[in-house]
Amino acid sequence: MIEQRPSLTDLLQSLTLAQAQELLQRLVADQPELIESVDRYVNVLSQPDSSVTQPSRPKRKTSINTTTFNLRAREILWNAVHEWEDGRDDDDIGYDMNALIKDAIAFSEEGDSANAMAVLQAITEGALENWDVVDNYCGLTPHDCEVDFDGAWAKVFLSTDLTEEEVLEWQETLEGWLELEGFSMAFEALRQGWTYPPLVRVLEGDPSTPRAWAGEPPDWADDLTKIRLKILDEQERYEEYLNLAKVEGFTQEHLTMLGQLGRVEQAMTTAQTEMTTMAEAQALAETLREQNQLEQALEITRKGLELEQDSHYKAYNFAVWTSDLAEGLAQNKDALDARISAFKFKPSFQDYEKIEQMAEADWSEIRHALLQHLRKSKEWGLEEAQVDIFLHEGLVEDAIAAVSKLSQYQSRIILRVMDAAIDAHSQWVIDKARPFAESIMDSGKAKAYYDAVEWLKRVKAAHHELGQDADWSKYYQSLAQQHGRKYKLMSLLKQL
Repeated sequence: MIEQRPSLTDLLQSLTLAQAQELLQRLVADQPELIESVDRYVNVLSQPDSSVTQPSRPKRKTSINTTTFNLRAREILWNAVHEWEDGRDDDDIGYDMNALIKDAIAFSEEGDSANAMAVLQAITEGALENWDVVDNYCGLTPHDCEVDFDGAWAKVFLSTDLTEEEVLEWQETLEGWLELEGFSMAFEALRQGWTYPPLVRVLEGDPSTPRAWAGEPPDWADDLTKIRLKILDEQERYEEYLNLAKVEGFTQEHLTMLGQLGRVEQAMTTAQTEMTTMAEAQALAETLREQNQLEQALEITRKGLELEQDSHYKAYNFAVWTSDLAEGLAQNKDALDARISAFKFKPSFQDYEKIEQMAEADWSEIRHALLQHLRKSKEWGLEEAQVDIFLHEGLVEDAIAAVSKLSQYQSRIILRVMDAAIDAHSQWVIDKARPFAESIMDSGKAKAYYDAVEWLKRVKAAHHELGQDADWSKYYQSLAQQHGRKYKLMSLLKQL
């Protein structure tokens, strides 16, 4: 019996405050590097909780110790190189560095732009000044590692009221970093701020302004718009948010904001002309459901299931969500139609049975359509659903067709079909199973001998069904003669 160790939560709950402090001090004494993590955690913890509405307050005037952030950025790079030298191929630089950057952004989101800039500068300099250890080892850049310094600085700049003098100073700082990493978006965010004339006209709702850009927008224009929308949302500048989202083509954000603001009729009207993808429909429908606008949410899903999809997986989830919503509203036809759509996006035996229950008197016609869809579908990875359903319906020949091109590595599915087909399609079982077994035995793959025997069990059973027991005995003797020196295999073959 294995004794289960208590969880960390349970262990800590048994300690008093004094005992917990003593434990932490001992851990830091044993592992001095932990002090940096403790320092960062305390600094972030000291910030007010963003989830709690608080009265307006002045910006923090105290600064924090940024050295730990600088050292942590350096540590991330050196640790990555040490792990590579030890033979590990994990690349955690992007994940770890972006998590550190998130700590800096947290200050900005709390209105503490001064410390946000100080912390982000410490992280950036700690990384860029030590990046040569990564560059010399494998030639990766921060961009290659998906470290988003550019977006982070754009976010901080746009969340801060900067004087003209401060803008010039930060432009000079960015220029000093350009040799190591691009900061195009941050430069533009610093230059434009919130007073960029085309942007101002868009935010004010000027219908004559087609974009928030003068001339051709850069490749990262949408990324900068996302940052602006996030800040406008945080600052509750909702009309400006709606204007910018609409002009820049952020339909999903535009529609969902209308829903969140309770402007349901406007959201419904806008959706009829602007909604073009299933993702947009799902986002709006979920928002409407959160607002308890259930009938309107269902109406959006009806249109959404006919729109462009990102992937069959996402479309399946949306269709199931729609079916559950409709079922809850006692809209049985909508629930059934959505479940059928879900099945077509990703067939499964579970949904097949669910549709049968929902279809009632219409099941015969729907069953025929679903089986035809299964037969014609060329999607990869449907074989298990096909086998489940075809065997459930007694359609063995369809099940055989579904697995006809599968390799021996998908033996679990093929063996199920063979077991169902042995009596009526014995020759197919022999023709399919023998080559799989022989390839394993001929190659001497000892670990796979058990699989070879499983195939041969079906060969023997199929010969018996055909009244060819003598042929099986002859075949078995030929295998024994050919592979007699393979003792493990022969031991297993004796089971036959």
